[in-house]
Amino acid sequence: MSGSTKTMGVLTIGALVLTTAYTVALGSNGWLWFAWLVLGLATLGMLTTRDT
Repeated sequence: MSGSTKTMGVLTIGALVLTTAYTVALGSNGWLWFAWLVLGLATLGMLTTRDT
């Protein structure tokens, strides 16, 4: 796994934690969840297309 893929994974998990905390504290925001979904899909794309 390359360094950039690890970084994207960490950012995706961090964004999930922050989005969940925001939802618990202030209520749901659809745009935050949409942005996290896009980030997650980009991370999955990087994982599936990485060099082996």
